[in-house]
Amino acid sequence: MYDKDHKIEFEKYAKSYDLHAIIQKKAAKELIEKIKFTPKKILDIGSGTGEVYKNISWNLDKFVGVDCSNSMCKLHPSGKEIKIICEDFNSLSFKKEIQHLSPFDLVISSSSLQWSKSLGENFKFYKSLGGKIAFAIFTDGTFKTIYEMTKRKSFLPDYRHLKNLSKIFDNAKVSKKIYKLDFKDNISKLRYINNSGIGGGNEILNYKKTKYLIKYYPYSYLEFEVTFILN
Repeated sequence: MYDKDHKIEFEKYAKSYDLHAIIQKKAAKELIEKIKFTPKKILDIGSGTGEVYKNISWNLDKFVGVDCSNSMCKLHPSGKEIKIICEDFNSLSFKKEIQHLSPFDLVISSSSLQWSKSLGENFKFYKSLGGKIAFAIFTDGTFKTIYEMTKRKSFLPDYRHLKNLSKIFDNAKVSKKIYKLDFKDNISKLRYINNSGIGGGNEILNYKKTKYLIKYYPYSYLEFEVTFILN
């Protein structure tokens, strides 16, 4: 799941990220809408340019965001209640630092935890921080048709595996949603994958397979699968 090259990709496309992160924005908005209380102290894992924060409509005492991309961190909204930590959320140094800031009312993450080195270990850590959780995670139904046509296995986590891991959290509710995004042609679809931040620095397609998809990809859309986990 985790690939160090995703950090390089996010650094490269940080300034244009918001223009291409269409599904990520929809997932963040829907994730916030699913939260049925008003947490005052929030930890945002993979805070990026601030999509989670931008969708929060209530007053906060403290908002702590973490992201591995320095360029993304610089674009996050700032304020007296906001603390942004520019570090890999998988790192031991981050976990030690965040323990000193806990407990939190809510640990939230939208479109980031697919980059976990170990989802199981990270889930256990987030549970130890107190409060509730709310996650939106891209899962392996994303770009399903492309993977089927090119006979490749997705690097994104499996929905059933995530559902099983979610048992770590008390009374967790797990659901998934398929989003579809239309494009004018197949070349536009493949360009979007490179610019959207979901490719993660992995070389999904070689030249031969790219030509094949440009010619034969059958749909006007790309599909995205997002798994929501909340308790």
